[in-house]
Amino acid sequence: MSESFDRAPGAGRGRGKGRGRGGAVPVSGARLGGTGSHSLGSAEEQQHQTGGFFPQQEPLRPPKTAPLGTGIAEQLQQTGIPSGSQDKVSVPDSRPEMAEPQVAVVPVVTSKLSVKAPEFYPSGYSQSFNQNFADSSFEDRYEGYLTLAEYVQDFLNHLTEQPGCFETEIELFAETLNSWVTADEALQDLVELIYQQATSVPNFSYMGARLCNYLSHHLTISPQSGNFRQLLLQRCRTEYENRDEATKGDESTQKQFHAFVLFLAELYLNLEIKGTKGQVTRAEILQEGLRELLNALFSNPVDGNLICAVRLLKLAGSVLEDAWKEKGKNDMEEVIQRIENVVLDANCSRDVKHMLLKLVELRSSNWGRVYGTSPYTEATPENDPNYFMNEPTFYTSDGVPFTAADPDYQEKYQELLEREDFFPDYEENGTDLSGPGDPYFDDIDDEMDPEIEEAYEKFCLESEHKRKQ
Repeated sequence: MSESFDRAPGAGRGRGKGRGRGGAVPVSGARLGGTGSHSLGSAEEQQHQTGGFFPQQEPLRPPKTAPLGTGIAEQLQQTGIPSGSQDKVSVPDSRPEMAEPQVAVVPVVTSKLSVKAPEFYPSGYSQSFNQNFADSSFEDRYEGYLTLAEYVQDFLNHLTEQPGCFETEIELFAETLNSWVTADEALQDLVELIYQQATSVPNFSYMGARLCNYLSHHLTISPQSGNFRQLLLQRCRTEYENRDEATKGDESTQKQFHAFVLFLAELYLNLEIKGTKGQVTRAEILQEGLRELLNALFSNPVDGNLICAVRLLKLAGSVLEDAWKEKGKNDMEEVIQRIENVVLDANCSRDVKHMLLKLVELRSSNWGRVYGTSPYTEATPENDPNYFMNEPTFYTSDGVPFTAADPDYQEKYQELLEREDFFPDYEENGTDLSGPGDPYFDDIDDEMDPEIEEAYEKFCLESEHKRKQ
């Protein structure tokens, strides 16, 4: 009876689990890799020192795979494994009968990451171009470049990283090209470089379209094969003629074709063509091409093609519909009808169908455009009910609130100013103009009222009395 009260709390919960018939507690051998063992006497000494009985348990087995990095040796030392056997770790079997230890080969993984690694730059980016291009003069712009392709590619990468420099550097870039591009082959190489950059680098299609528009108006070279804009349209036509095969191709082919579609939409929005009378119009041929590209995308309604069609219509759908309406065409109605058929019949994913329905909803709201019904007029209390919404609220001497919206606001506000005397006379530089007889300052007296002074002295005495206690 007394034994149960002398033991440590919770020590008797597992007493029957670790004992043999004779009541002895078997203690396992030493650590992995060691040869010594603990005797029963040492276990009893530990029990006596701790003031209770805790059954000795086997040590935890080491992990099958050592941790990666430089801490493998330290981990092996902690688990009792000799340092010479870092490549193999013996794993004891958990079955009642101990079999031969299994050997698990530790995979050695090395990392090439380093804190001294250089900064990441996109493929084809030249780190020295930004500084060289910004510091060099016009005469030195292309000095040091062996070919036109190197110079143009560096400038395109420069625009990719810093699109804000387009306005400030495009003029000098065009002047440099005019002094360098003097042959038909060089102009074709220039068109190909810009096209590849606009269709292979994400988010460069808009900047590429702006660049094409500027060069189409400022490049002076016009060989027999055609000027810059004509060669650009010919290059786009090559991709356009393969639209049916591209929409049914593999994933890589479709991705490249989708990039071309979006670049062509940006060209339609940004490429300006001057008419014979000086008016600026968009390229009609691009409008017709986009219509056929939509047909090709909807002809093979897989997820990638449908997503590309949605992006195209979100980008240029409003402009295309306005242009078609001016010609008396209802092409957009046909496109929307085809989208609704795809939602009903096509075997596309649920998310893509949701995108198509949202596109139809966007078009029903006039592509999100809002036109004012009346011309702009300045807000006044008569035409704007919220004119006095943010005005402060004042209170009269009787506690009645009033704001600037009240008819007698001026009278009440002036009365408030006179009563409170908010604005004493000051010069603009802060010098006080009030004389010694100013009632505003005469009211300020450093002496306390006798009643207040008596109450203050009483408070100080009570505080001193409490502190001494």
